[in-house]
Amino acid sequence: MKAKIRRSTVGSRVLRSLENAERWSKGERVPGVRVTQFPPVDIRKIRTRLKLNQQEFSRRFGLSLDSVQNWEQGRTVPDGPAKVLLAVISVNPKAVEKALSVYQASG
Repeated sequence: MKAKIRRSTVGSRVLRSLENAERWSKGERVPGVRVTQFPPVDIRKIRTRLKLNQQEFSRRFGLSLDSVQNWEQGRTVPDGPAKVLLAVISVNPKAVEKALSVYQASG
């Protein structure tokens, strides 16, 4: 009698992923699970170093004024892509301005 080959279906992989996510969220170590965490970003510090008020900062870098205000006041935190953008602004604001000007000119 031949042994059955057990194949992984998409559904079983999704369920296994959800189980791993649940285990990770409870603080368990889950082999093979990678988590990318960004350090907290001090938006106010970046903005004041650039000598911009909230409205100028949001306009210059294509951010919502409400988001900038909420981030600075701790009501919300930037998500992953916003944190990356803020990190680049912190290190090289001219690069972001240049990229945005090229993007705006083409659109």
